[in-house]
Amino acid sequence: MKVMLVNGSSREHGCTARALQEVAKALEAEGIETETLFIGNRPIADCLACGQCGKLGHCVLQDAAAEFAVRAAEFDGFVFGSPVYYAHPSGRLLSFMDRAFYANGANFRFKPAAAVLSARRAGNTASLDVIMKHFTINEMPVVSSSYWNHVHGNTPAEVEQDLEGLQTMTNLGKNMAWLLKCIQLGKENNVCPPVNRKVYTNFIR
Repeated sequence: MKVMLVNGSSREHGCTARALQEVAKALEAEGIETETLFIGNRPIADCLACGQCGKLGHCVLQDAAAEFAVRAAEFDGFVFGSPVYYAHPSGRLLSFMDRAFYANGANFRFKPAAAVLSARRAGNTASLDVIMKHFTINEMPVVSSSYWNHVHGNTPAEVEQDLEGLQTMTNLGKNMAWLLKCIQLGKENNVCPPVNRKVYTNFIR
């Protein structure tokens, strides 16, 4: 089993990376392989709403978001990390996730996912909600911890002082490992995900 941790910060080795590192350490201690992806600090285009991904099976914009969307099929679980900007996640990460989930939603369906936030002070729970909406619309089990999944600090050194936040990250990793093992055990005993229908309606008719 393998989990992808996505660092949506502009800083590869900042506070968000420190939080993700703690989650990865807990996962690996439970025998779960991890890979961390830094999405970079260059602009990532938003979805063009061109509809071509439905015909081609991939996004027409070939960049880190499109590559990740295809590679998502290789992973059993995901953790998306972001700093808090004006009480919302990184705009770059949201463009990245919007396109990946829209173009290749099947690669995420029924796979456990979690959001991790780093903040100097506030805005973390609102940001958590924004990221998790990607999971719930794709039928992904949302992994929780012993508190909301965030750490506090303006630098990685300050995050080290947030002992409760770091413990929350450890507990998150352990909970995800447990859920992944339960899902694997279910597969081995022919307990398969449901096949659900979708009905699309428009509010004006």
